[in-house]
Amino acid sequence: MSDWQKGFARFMDRVDTKIDEQRRRLGATGGAGKAARIEAYRGYGTPERAFVRGRVLRGSPVPAADAADSVWLNLAAMVQRFESDEVPHARVRVVFAGGERTVTADDEGYFECEVDPRPPFAPGAIWHEVVLELVEPRDSDEPVRALAHVLVPPAGSAFGVISDLDDTVIRTGVASKLRMARTVLFGNARTRAPFPGVGAFYRALQHGTGAAPFNPIFYVSSSPWNLHDLLSEFLSLQKIPLGPLLLRDWGLSGEVLPTSNEQHKMSAIQRIMEHFPTLPFILVGDTSQEDPEIYSRVVHTYPNRIPAVYIRNVEARPERVEAIRALAAEVEKAGSALVLADDTLAAAEHAVSRGWIAPAALAEIRAEADASTQPRASAAGEEVNEELSTE
Repeated sequence: MSDWQKGFARFMDRVDTKIDEQRRRLGATGGAGKAARIEAYRGYGTPERAFVRGRVLRGSPVPAADAADSVWLNLAAMVQRFESDEVPHARVRVVFAGGERTVTADDEGYFECEVDPRPPFAPGAIWHEVVLELVEPRDSDEPVRALAHVLVPPAGSAFGVISDLDDTVIRTGVASKLRMARTVLFGNARTRAPFPGVGAFYRALQHGTGAAPFNPIFYVSSSPWNLHDLLSEFLSLQKIPLGPLLLRDWGLSGEVLPTSNEQHKMSAIQRIMEHFPTLPFILVGDTSQEDPEIYSRVVHTYPNRIPAVYIRNVEARPERVEAIRALAAEVEKAGSALVLADDTLAAAEHAVSRGWIAPAALAEIRAEADASTQPRASAAGEEVNEELSTE
């Protein structure tokens, strides 16, 4: 065995020891012998028809994050998320106004149900509750229930927003696999950082100019469903508007590694567009993956439905930037606009010029951006190096 192999083996042994220590602190003993539970995801729909989705798992959920959590506690939490003990083919009763349905989960414990409430969901309310109850397996006489929250945009919504998350809302470093792995594995919802001003910008988009009471926001991301709790907690902590998270399965029956995300994103976006056929949508993404190309396809597939595409420029390669500028010309010919923005404020200024957000919102966006601090990108790495250094 070479020196580097011996060193790597020692490193992995230390990592394994640290994970075991921190998982004991979390009380994470795996799913064996643990009661089944329902993890509910946010759904969406209209007063007459909506979608509810969730997953049946065993074991306790990962506790809420603390800014003081060590990188090893964060890594242990991440291992717990990805070592989830799903309950294949579980049966779940979905109870809604005027009816109920029973659905069967797939091999990975995921289930989805279409509901048609009677009477329809009440107008005026934006979020509606649907009760999920585990039918099988039954580990005890105590019922296992969860509440699924369903977003129903009001009739007066001026537009909707479909946004990516990684490197669009959250600093992730998707372009660098090493940086992304460090951020995802060793951080938590409190240590991960949004781009400056993004919370205020999204709140401004949701509020519009005041003529519309509420503009819905949907998050379509290639992140795995295993991170749903972390991403939801992050949005809440950063005061970024909540909305349905449409993620994807990285399990053994799905994609083991995050490769091309085009099919997943296009399918999710098409479903939203077709469910709300009269609502225009603003699309928000970044240059690190295929967002510009995917959104261009959406513009051409749904003419006159996409007033603007905002792309955050996180790309250092000049040829990539030039390719996106060429794509912007095609999008403009199709009757939309693709704005390549170096920061949140540039996108916000364009939205103000088009009358989509109130001019007064710019001051809040600028103030939030100025007040934000740069993320400590090397903090996790420094702690890992310190913990694993030989005596």
